[in-house]
Amino acid sequence: MPSFDVVSEVDHHELTNAVDQANREVTTRFDFKGTGSNFELKDQLITMNTESEFQLQQMYDILCPKLVKRGIDIACLQKGEPVIQARTATQAITVREGIDTSEAKKMVKLVKEKKMKVQAAIQGDQLRVTGKKRDDLQAVIALLKSEKFELPLQFKNFRD
Repeated sequence: MPSFDVVSEVDHHELTNAVDQANREVTTRFDFKGTGSNFELKDQLITMNTESEFQLQQMYDILCPKLVKRGIDIACLQKGEPVIQARTATQAITVREGIDTSEAKKMVKLVKEKKMKVQAAIQGDQLRVTGKKRDDLQAVIALLKSEKFELPLQFKNFRD
C-alpha cells in the first residue's frame, strides 16, 4: 500500500554552517567591533550575545538570510525574550523540529474533513499517510502544502 511521512526536520550540519557564517560576519562588521557579539549553537538552541537590544535585532537580521541560503526555513525558529543586563544583552532562539501532537491532530482532521480515501496516523513526531492510490496521496500532499501550519513541512519516504 502506498504511503508517505509528513515530517518537520532541520539539517543540523547546514544549521551549524549558517551559524558559523553569521558569526564570521558579526566579527568582521564595523558596527559590531569591540562589542564581543557572537552566536552560540547548542543542540537546538542558538544564543545571541551582544551589548544592546538593537544589536540583537541586527544579529537576527544577519542570521536569517544565512539560514535561508542554506535551505533552512526560518518558520522553524522561535525567538525567546531578550535578557538585558547592564552592558550585555542575550536572546535565545529555539530551532523547532518534529510535529507536535496538536499540529498533527489538525492535519489528520483536515484530511478527514476532505473525505479523501487515505488514512493518517500520528507516529511520534511525524504523520504517516497511507492510501490505495498514488493520486490520492499526491492530493493530500497538495492539500497540506496549501494550508498554513506553524512549522515547515517535508514529505518523505514516499513508497508505492
